[in-house]
Amino acid sequence: MGNGMTRRSRVRRAIAGAAVLASGAVIGAVGAGYYVASTVTRPGKATPRDEFTFTPFELGVPYEEITFPPEVGGHVVRGWWLPRPETTRVVIVSTGYRARRSDMLGISTAMWRAGHNVLLYDFYGHGADIGAPVTLAYRELNDFLGALDYTLRRVRDAHIGAIGFSMGAAVTIIGAARRLEVRAVVADSSFATHAEEVEYSIRQTWPVPALVARAVAEIADQFIYWRAGYRHRDVEPLRDVPMLAPRPLLIIHSSTDEVINVDDAYRLYEAAGEPKQVWIGDGTSHCGVYFVDRVAYCRRVAEFLEPALRVDEREGCAGERPARFTGE
Repeated sequence: MGNGMTRRSRVRRAIAGAAVLASGAVIGAVGAGYYVASTVTRPGKATPRDEFTFTPFELGVPYEEITFPPEVGGHVVRGWWLPRPETTRVVIVSTGYRARRSDMLGISTAMWRAGHNVLLYDFYGHGADIGAPVTLAYRELNDFLGALDYTLRRVRDAHIGAIGFSMGAAVTIIGAARRLEVRAVVADSSFATHAEEVEYSIRQTWPVPALVARAVAEIADQFIYWRAGYRHRDVEPLRDVPMLAPRPLLIIHSSTDEVINVDDAYRLYEAAGEPKQVWIGDGTSHCGVYFVDRVAYCRRVAEFLEPALRVDEREGCAGERPARFTGE
């Protein structure tokens, strides 16, 4: 009798302990999901040095401060226009998550020297107007489409190419899939889907099994919708990339990217139609292929864009053909 009661007590304690552990695991997963959603969408913090950035002036390139509205939204998007009045070629450059346009001065001024007008801009709440909530390529798409509309208002019959980095690459793929005015796309370090990028980031941050990371990402999806009004499935470059064809696509990625899995580049490439190219750089970090050999990177991008953005010989007020990139 006594032994039976003892066994039953042990069983009850074991069940209670398991229930406590399970409850703790659920609470922990929910807390982790909320933390992930908050990290993705929270506003950045302004610092006294935010305005002390390089501009095209430091690189000897003419530019204008511009503003334009997004396709949807009541805010103002801020950017720089690097003018080439002799041509209708335009390259739109999109930054990464929480990056700023000054980070893109290298490739942007190289594209200007290659003979293109260039528009580079800050995603709202990321590089400019810090303090506004952000998303991961969802609301930012409206800023890209606003940049495209600004270009079409400013340059009649514009021949437009688009270059994006990281989140900006995802935005560029999705936006160009919707707008045929974009004639060529360069996507450097894009993720394939929002859901898998969140899951990958969880695994890179916490040493948890893939199944746990997937569960936390699914919970985060609910909180992202609650905080920002969208879900993972609303941001899927992998779904949109086939619609770029027959416009040319260049995918760039690092084989050792610690932020976005290089497998995403291969999957995007496989899903895309022709013509397409993939360039996988070795031994560098996220968006690091540019820094391995800046001249080679700029030359390859310029040569990729040139045939897609080629304009009739009669282009331009001065009747001159745009220059080719020399790296100088």
